[in-house]
Amino acid sequence: MTPRPTLSLAVRNLLDYMSVKSGDNVLVTADTGTDMKVAEAIFQGAMDIEAQPAVVRMPQLPFQGQLADPHIPASARAAMLAADCWIDLTFPYLAGSHAHDESMRQGKTRYLLGGDLHEKAFCRLFGALDFDRYYQAQDVFDRVLREAVGKTCRITNPTGTDVSFQLGKAPFSKPRRITKPGMYVVPGTWTIAPDVDTVVGTIVVERGFHEVYGNFGSPITLRVDRKVIDVTGDAAILAPLRRAMLRAGNGKGYGGVIHFSHGMHPAALLTGTCFIEDSRTIGSNAIGLGIPWWLPGGGENHPDVVLTGHSVWIDDTAIIRDGLIVGPPELVDAVGPLAPTYPPNITRSVTLAHKPHTTAQEV
Repeated sequence: MTPRPTLSLAVRNLLDYMSVKSGDNVLVTADTGTDMKVAEAIFQGAMDIEAQPAVVRMPQLPFQGQLADPHIPASARAAMLAADCWIDLTFPYLAGSHAHDESMRQGKTRYLLGGDLHEKAFCRLFGALDFDRYYQAQDVFDRVLREAVGKTCRITNPTGTDVSFQLGKAPFSKPRRITKPGMYVVPGTWTIAPDVDTVVGTIVVERGFHEVYGNFGSPITLRVDRKVIDVTGDAAILAPLRRAMLRAGNGKGYGGVIHFSHGMHPAALLTGTCFIEDSRTIGSNAIGLGIPWWLPGGGENHPDVVLTGHSVWIDDTAIIRDGLIVGPPELVDAVGPLAPTYPPNITRSVTLAHKPHTTAQEV
């Protein structure tokens, strides 16, 4: 039985996940939209284990990635370079900016993209997860996909998504504990890596992150033929999404599809108010758009859209149906202990009216 998710337990699990030890310089970056209860709790937790924490708060960035460069204070840049462990709670986040890249090039900092985690989401994602069981299951999932590299993967969902591609190699690993310098993410998503030049089909989504994150209110359809060739839907929603996708395409169209994923966090709730949590709900799929960050011109802006309740086939064999793992047998056995803490389809959310922050009633 997983312990009741409390803020103090979530902080302890986070610091263990990031391998924070006595004497480490721990930086927490926050902005004017950050839930400071989370930032302050991480600060205190780091103090309790005799690390050397600092919280740097800045105005909320208007954009993610390199577009954020002019808006990052010099004092924050200096702190990034000094950190052994960096927990980034800004949203739009600092990853992809030149300041972040410079910190990564130093080869000393362990960076976590914490994004828009408010207190309830943070407690669920870090305080209501058996990390050892979760990573045992993730290892099996990763092995299944590694053995299928080059095969055809097809993803559908009830709103009309039907997209296929050749499976590629995952561009990064997700270890149980972060011990090496580099960029890492919050546990809860399992990577489905496409060969980015083979993605073809239709993606229909109802929520996403362009300049802000939230429910779109009506479906948006992306048509993909190796690149995104068309985006249709409600005009009020399309304007900021198209702007973000054009930036992500580096001025050369909308770009392509960088990644798919499978949300597999048993305690995550779909509320429409937290991108990091919504994309980790069971059966959610965070789809990254633009130019891959490992290619020239990639990463300046990285919009993500989120679909739910997907089904996934490798060749003609279903591995996920309606969001739930159905094969192969060793993967079904591995995810058995990860029964949802909450019913995965329960949500009470409100539509985001293109404002950075809103509220939702959570069950």
